[in-house]
Amino acid sequence: MKTLSAVDPELAHTMRIAVMRLSRRLRNRGGDSSLTLSQISALATLDRSGALTPGALAEMEMVQPPSMTRLLAVLEDRGLVVSTPHPDDGRQKLVRATPTAHRMLVADRAEREAWLVQRMATLTDRELAALRAAAPILEKLTREGDR
Repeated sequence: MKTLSAVDPELAHTMRIAVMRLSRRLRNRGGDSSLTLSQISALATLDRSGALTPGALAEMEMVQPPSMTRLLAVLEDRGLVVSTPHPDDGRQKLVRATPTAHRMLVADRAEREAWLVQRMATLTDRELAALRAAAPILEKLTREGDR
């Protein structure tokens, strides 16, 4: 691992700006703009992971349980999640994404990815190769957390 002094601060600055702008552009391409990013993220986690307790979902989404409770109430009111009693713990409930939420997420992903594919089609073969090489590195940066 490199020391902090060996990392180019200008590269970090350029990367931060580029990633923020790309993220903003992708967010603006989503289908249901009435959902917050937190709501979309929680739905996507439930869609991927299956039924979870609100506490487990809060932990996975890195939010406080009371915030998750409020978020889930909104999603349940909109018919995007359903809760059922926990089979092993009567004090708990399990929350899962509905088929409507799944269809919405699939359409949302397709719309965002189609926009990105369209933008990437303007790149040269060399630029695309650089992106292919950079993608796993960017993934690694997201997995490293706040160490």
